[in-house]
Amino acid sequence: MEAVIEDFKRKLSNVRTGRASVGLLDSVHVDYYGTSTPLQQMASVAVPEPQMITVQPWDISQLGAVEKAIIAANLGLNPSNDGKVIRLPVPPLNEERRKQLAKQVHEIAEDHRIAVRNIRHASNDTLKKMLKDKEVSEDEERGGLDEVQKLTNTFIAKVDELAKNKESEIMSV
Repeated sequence: MEAVIEDFKRKLSNVRTGRASVGLLDSVHVDYYGTSTPLQQMASVAVPEPQMITVQPWDISQLGAVEKAIIAANLGLNPSNDGKVIRLPVPPLNEERRKQLAKQVHEIAEDHRIAVRNIRHASNDTLKKMLKDKEVSEDEERGGLDEVQKLTNTFIAKVDELAKNKESEIMSV
């Protein structure tokens, strides 16, 4: 369940908030001599000001490929390149885009809630199998089921809290 929370945090960092962040480019993969390579492994990414991201490939000959990959990632960013550095101005979000992003956060949160519930389901099945095989008593099984449910509730509350924080961050102007 901890892994689900970590994955959720990673996914939330990829959702735009109107401020520039290097996490926005985590999903960008560049075709580097026939190999799909994450952008962070072939360029330095920086945020020199709140509304700007700069990308400087270590291999200048890959500037065009990096630019194409950023456009193909469909992040809503419009790269401009000066021959050495790609600049990505991060436009301020309008109300409609904020609502879309909030909806996206809800979808990501629901996927992760489902993942937590699936872990609960697998744990409950394991406990029931152990009872059937007489590895644990009925009382131990009942206590284990209660413990699993408490953990599930805790982790779903964490997902809800993270989603609520991200949504308020998106909606604040």
